[in-house]
Amino acid sequence: MDIDDTPVLDNHLHLDPVNGRNVAAAEEFASQGGTHLLVLNKPSWHLVEKATDEATFRETFDLTVEAATAASEVLDGRAWAVLGVHPALISKLVGDGYTPPEARDIMQTGLDVAAEYVADGEALAMKSGRPHYDVDDAVWAASNEVMCHGFERAADVGCAIQLHTEGGEDFEDVARWAEERGLDRTKVVKHYSGGRLSGPVKSVLSDKDELEIAVETDEPFLMETDYIDDPDRPGAVLGPKTVPRRVRWLLENGHEDAVRTAHVETPADVYGIDTEATLER
Repeated sequence: MDIDDTPVLDNHLHLDPVNGRNVAAAEEFASQGGTHLLVLNKPSWHLVEKATDEATFRETFDLTVEAATAASEVLDGRAWAVLGVHPALISKLVGDGYTPPEARDIMQTGLDVAAEYVADGEALAMKSGRPHYDVDDAVWAASNEVMCHGFERAADVGCAIQLHTEGGEDFEDVARWAEERGLDRTKVVKHYSGGRLSGPVKSVLSDKDELEIAVETDEPFLMETDYIDDPDRPGAVLGPKTVPRRVRWLLENGHEDAVRTAHVETPADVYGIDTEATLER
């Protein structure tokens, strides 16, 4: 099996139409055999301004939908937008004088708007989470309430949700919270995951060591770069060429089944997308 025989999906990549390379990064991904992208909106303060209301969230989301649409034009497959609220917004808002409950309400408004985009067909899925750094108890509690609101809204519109959280391997409590709000754990994806994870579906940062672990565990998984499209940090976190190169490496090492799991079966199960039917070589 050759890379030309399979779809190649990067499950979590950012394109910045304001300050970054934008479509040029998608072209770089495609040049190595990449075919499909999930384009996550960058934090609002990287694109427009710090989102504090429905209008600023919409401005951020519109830019990301446009970036995904433009990326689709240069791919043999297509790109989809994934929209939501970066969990670090709560710290930005609290730093500006909002209380944690006030910041929570603003962020939940952003998730409500993201759910509208999914319901209207402009986005495929949502994103939420909680800080990956130390915060006080009030901010932590408010952040968990935001994340759980995201689960409710994703369940309402019937979509998956990607999570940006702290590191670790045990997120059974998070998966349980989603199920308690009507969202199956198979629709909850932990972005920036290692090769082992309990609870949500893992989106493995495409490091060879972690991918080897994911292959060995023989569980559903996705692959990502978390490319941030920042001209001051080129290639961060991983460059757009990385997922296709890792797919080629997996195939060279006989892991054809794992490639199909990550790029055909898991995307279908989690997002309801058909990466083979949407592929034109």
